[in-house]
Amino acid sequence: MLSPEAVQKIDYELTKYPTDQRQAAVMSALRIVQTERGWLSKESVSEVAQYLGMPEIAAMEVASFYNMYDLAPVGQYKITVCTNISCMLRDSDEIVDHLKAKLGVGFNEVTADGKFCLKEGECMGACGGAPLLTVNNHTMHEFLTPAKVDAILEELK
Repeated sequence: MLSPEAVQKIDYELTKYPTDQRQAAVMSALRIVQTERGWLSKESVSEVAQYLGMPEIAAMEVASFYNMYDLAPVGQYKITVCTNISCMLRDSDEIVDHLKAKLGVGFNEVTADGKFCLKEGECMGACGGAPLLTVNNHTMHEFLTPAKVDAILEELK
């Protein structure tokens, strides 16, 4: 069941769309629920669909299409590293290798303590700051070096 806080936030998002187009808020609603719960279970996606009055499959199509939504637990901190061309040309592979070694996990894996998950991301639209990563889809770190990555990880511990 959606929490009262999630319903309040989703209702605010609904004010941005015509009243007969509730499904237009699906991306925002999924983000709100994922932020609250950490990831989107099938039940969570179903709850969003029911609240918005749309077919469950339509909500699942959105959740499974965009890589910002997680359909499995990802740990407390999801670290997504851009590996697209601009970041790759600025040594994102070095950052990826450093994170894999430091965390002891590969892409789409969660550390044994459940604290970190490493994800590969597509272009995040901040190519001028390459290489870069995001933490939990909300905090972006640019101009990465192995030392800067170590500092970010230390802050998250």
